[in-house]
Amino acid sequence: MPSAPPWTLARRQVIGQRIRRARLDASLTQMRLADLCGVDHRTIHRIEYGVSDPRLGLLLQISQAVGVPLADLVR
Repeated sequence: MPSAPPWTLARRQVIGQRIRRARLDASLTQMRLADLCGVDHRTIHRIEYGVSDPRLGLLLQISQAVGVPLADLVR
């Protein structure tokens, strides 16, 4: 499988920063957001730091939990 282009890491990090900001604005810890989304808190951490590529379903759950439209998180 070919590796992802280098720009994808930077893009994931920007999206992760938006998710983190939205989570903090919603007064949620990583643990609470993980509970709301049915994942481990380490998954939320990896997303916020741009380490992992979350599936669309999880992004939708995060969006719902933090009260921010998905488009605003990934724009």
